[in-house]
Amino acid sequence: MRVPNSVVLPVGTHVDCCQEQEVAEKTHDIMARITAMLAERKSNLAHFIDNLEGSEEPKFYVDQWERLKEMESCTLTILNFIAVNCTDHRAIRKLEATILKHVRNEELFPEVVRVLPPVYRQVEAAIAAIAGSEEVADHGMMDLQYLLSKLSQSENLASLSRELLQDILRYLHRIGLIVWYEEIKHLESTIFLQPTFLITMFKLLVRHQLVQQLESIS
Repeated sequence: MRVPNSVVLPVGTHVDCCQEQEVAEKTHDIMARITAMLAERKSNLAHFIDNLEGSEEPKFYVDQWERLKEMESCTLTILNFIAVNCTDHRAIRKLEATILKHVRNEELFPEVVRVLPPVYRQVEAAIAAIAGSEEVADHGMMDLQYLLSKLSQSENLASLSRELLQDILRYLHRIGLIVWYEEIKHLESTIFLQPTFLITMFKLLVRHQLVQQLESIS
């Protein structure tokens, strides 16, 4: 909701735990809730903006007003809900095909046809090689400055600057090759070269029926 021109694909799992009629009902309910949530957000933003504009000293709230107007301009495209049985590999492949079809849609993602500078591909290939090397631990965590020094050892990347590397890392983060939480102060200097490690960690902490499993331990 805070990213300009966002595209969201709602995915529901555990279809194998539901009857066919339940899946249809839940799908309709989820989409209705999303629609209502977006309408409420739009209404609330308009209300807050009107309050600021109608205040006795509107000049004191310019920063807040600009931020609210920026949020108001962020469009959000919601794609059709997909229900998935995660125990069926065919369903996973179907989901994958659907995602690929959407991300290749130039109307949804105009930048999909943008031609990247050669250095982007060179850095991407070099990072993939580093991530696959034996010197990198399984967790794939690496300091940003250390990564820059490793990349600079390559002849064609010897002049790579920190600023350009950060731009490239943002791109690689968006496409899912690496994970970089640059907006989090304690993690802004840490690059996760193995996103699957984070997925494994999250699965241990956030999973279906976790509370029941913990309560079952004597």
